[in-house]
Parts: sequence; C-alpha cells; structure tokens
Amino acid sequence: MTATTGVSRRALGLGLRATAKVLPEHTRAHNRSMVLQHLFHAGPTSRADLARATGLTRVTISDLVAALLAEGLVEELGVRKGGVGKPAMLVGMRTEEFHVVALDLSDESVMRGAVLTLTGEAVERRSLDVAGRTGDDLVDLVARLARRLLDDATRPVIGVGLGSPGVVDPAGRVVEAPNRRWADLPLAAILTERLGLPVHVANDADTAALGEYTYGGAADSMLVLTVGQGVGAGIILDGARVHGAGNAAGELGHVTVVDDGAPCACGRRGCLETLLAVPALRRATAGLDAEAADAVLAGVGRVLGTALAPVVSALNLGEVLLSGPADLLDGALREATTQTLRDRTMRAVSAHLPVRMATLDEDVVLAGAAVLVLAAQLGVS
Repeated sequence: MTATTGVSRRALGLGLRATAKVLPEHTRAHNRSMVLQHLFHAGPTSRADLARATGLTRVTISDLVAALLAEGLVEELGVRKGGVGKPAMLVGMRTEEFHVVALDLSDESVMRGAVLTLTGEAVERRSLDVAGRTGDDLVDLVARLARRLLDDATRPVIGVGLGSPGVVDPAGRVVEAPNRRWADLPLAAILTERLGLPVHVANDADTAALGEYTYGGAADSMLVLTVGQGVGAGIILDGARVHGAGNAAGELGHVTVVDDGAPCACGRRGCLETLLAVPALRRATAGLDAEAADAVLAGVGRVLGTALAPVVSALNLGEVLLSGPADLLDGALREATTQTLRDRTMRAVSAHLPVRMATLDEDVVLAGAAVLVLAAQLGVS
C-alpha cells in the first residue's frame, strides 16, 4: 500500500462548524496539518510550492517547515534539478521513520494486528486467537497484542489505531458491541493508560472506509460495505467520515429486508445480515452447482440493491465498494446489485456509479486503523 500521488484532493475540516473561539494554537495546528497533508499525498515539495498549494505565506511555511524538521517529521531532500531561477530545496515526510500499530477486531475468532509505516506498509504482523473471550478478558487480550506489536516496532510509534465491531463514539468509547459484551466501554482511554501512547478506536466498517479512502484511492463520497460474520457499512461523504446522530451511521446490516425472515442476532427478524453475512451465503449456496449458486447470489444482490438504492440516492455517492470474500461477492451478487441500483434510482444518480470490490482485501481494517492515528496525531487522511 502506498500513499496516493499527485496533488491531494483531501480537504481538511470539511463540514465543520465553529463551536468555540478560534485560538492562535488552533490556527497553527490547522496550518501544520495542511502542510503534512500535502507532503503525504503529493510527495517532496519545495517551500514555495507548499505556499502556493496551501495558500499560506512563505514566512508561515518557513516557520512550519522549520518546526517539522526539528520534530523529525520531515527532511530536506536536496535541490530540485532543472527549472528557471534559484534552485529550490525539496522537503518531504519521513514516512518510513515512524510506525503505527494497528489492530483489527472484526473477526470473532481471531484478532489481527500489524506494525505499519505511515504509508501503510506492514513491517510486522501478529494474531491471537480470541478463544471465546469477551468483556474485560477481551480488553486484556487486546492490550496484550498491542504490547507485543509495540515491542516489534523498530521506529518511534506515533499511536495505536483499532477497528472494533459495534457502535463507537468519536472519543473511542464502545457504546454497544453485544457480541463482545462491551457496553459504555471507554476502550481508547483504557488502552491509552495501559500502553502509554495515544489510542484511537472506531467502528470496523468506518475504519475500512478510511483505509480505502486514504490508501485505496476511493472516491471522496463512497460507501464500503463489509461482509463477514456480520454486515456493516462505512460512509465517506465529501471527504469526511459520516458518524450520524448516535454514532451509528452505516448500520445497514440491521435494516429489515424480509418480512418474517430468519432471526437476527439483534433480536429482530429478516435483517439484511441474515441474508448477506458470509455464514448465510455459505449455507444458501452449499451443495449447489455453479448455475444454481449464481441464481441464489443474484437474488441476494437484488435485495442488497433495493436496500442501497435510497442510501445512494440520498447521499449521491460516487461509488459503492464491497469488502469480503470475492468468490461470494464478485460475480452474480455484485452484478445484480449494480443492475438493481440502476433500476431503482434516477439515471443521474446511478448511471455511472461503480459497484466494485474493495482494493485492500483483508488488510482494509488495519489500513484504516492506521489512518485513525494519522488523522488524530498529524492531521493526515
């Protein structure tokens, strides 16, 4: 995984409204983030080009670059060759000189983690069997895996990111994750205290969306549908992650799609998850020949397209990504979803809307967990 090249299309602070007096330190932090954001996505740049790209004065850029050089986050890379006038000194981020620890808790049986560079390259991987642990025992296991990964890191670690099932608020508090027996759990605060480093936690599907957005080249307005033991969705709208009023945006897996359908883990019947989750798809296609299996998968795709149509129309999304087993999703199911979306929405909304597979595969939550840290600590997304 590498950072996107070319001029960054990521805008900082989209959709934010002022809630308090803006202090000088806030302005400086915002300017610092703009510089790092540009260097992360565009690569080595001269101070003059940084000023033009960010709209900041050259004096401000010089001060910011000097501070970032002192912190060791950027370095001077030599004079740019060619051009007219005085040769320009290029500066770039030291993306290989810092690490992020990322954890993926989306699987009920195995917890996965990695040490990543700032550009998302995995330098060490570990996993631990969950072995049925829930509640405080599972928190202890998360802390154990994080400590092992911190020991594996060979560069300074700027923070720990974690993608968790359930409803998670912006402070990293797990409001509700029934299958993990977590409720009103300040997971980020607990782990920050235990590990002695900033820890950032978000819903696993939201985290997957961040990973595809920053490292996978996804559109500025898109939805990632994660299909595994359950079904969830992460939404990026105009470059900003959508939280929702109760931090539960994207809970599409628990939308009722079949009256009097199969029982769901949420306590209701006929939820999308009862048809689309991997165990349900495996059961529905077990023992069928290819043609019959495709017919079943197409039927689920039509249900999915029907559920997605109002979401796609309301948000005018640029693309929909499916994250999960390609043998189940990338074929009859994806094609039927695409056609149903086009049948049920205005042409202006869906005529050119791609429904495609996510690009980061099983690493998508780990990549997004790294972005949680980059965004919080450096202002980079």
